[in-house]
Amino acid sequence: MDTRTLLRQHGVALRAMLVFTVLLGVAYTAVVTGIGQLALGGRADGSPVVVGGETVGSSLIGQSFSDADGAALPEWFQPRPSAAGDGWDASASSGSNLGPENDDLVAAVEERRAAIAESDGVAPEDVPVDALTASASGLDPHISPEYARIQVERVAAARDLPVADVEALVAEHTQGRDLGYLGELTVNVLELNAALAETAR
Repeated sequence: MDTRTLLRQHGVALRAMLVFTVLLGVAYTAVVTGIGQLALGGRADGSPVVVGGETVGSSLIGQSFSDADGAALPEWFQPRPSAAGDGWDASASSGSNLGPENDDLVAAVEERRAAIAESDGVAPEDVPVDALTASASGLDPHISPEYARIQVERVAAARDLPVADVEALVAEHTQGRDLGYLGELTVNVLELNAALAETAR
């Protein structure tokens, strides 16, 4: 093969690479991003939760509402426990991988049950399961309406709000089943706490 033919083939390959880089690397990405922004809005941006003009997190990822020592802050609704890293570490999403008969897990569940029963003024047997166990991701942003309801009086007292007002916030932030029949009713903790923060403003 002579040099002229070789250069022509390389030129064709280079032009094809440039054309497909523009089409697939730039144009396609721009079109898909545009469709996402138009059709899904906030979801395409990571479902941010905004309080007072400041983004405080994503409604897709749970976070801790505790002090530096890990003690639950009474003025906030509390999420499920987290086994992600040292807790709520989005870079280390995982469950505990402990079986139901594991001594450490059983002890942790009993400790959580006693702490929640005391802080929320309920009988230990009335503490919902999701308050005691971490999700598979360790970052579940949701709790059950039952867990939210047992926290209402504590949050209302800590914020000096009428119990009925806090109950109304829980009801307002209770999400239905997907497609009307898939899954269970849930409450997004960050969105509920964001609404509490707005109420206090």
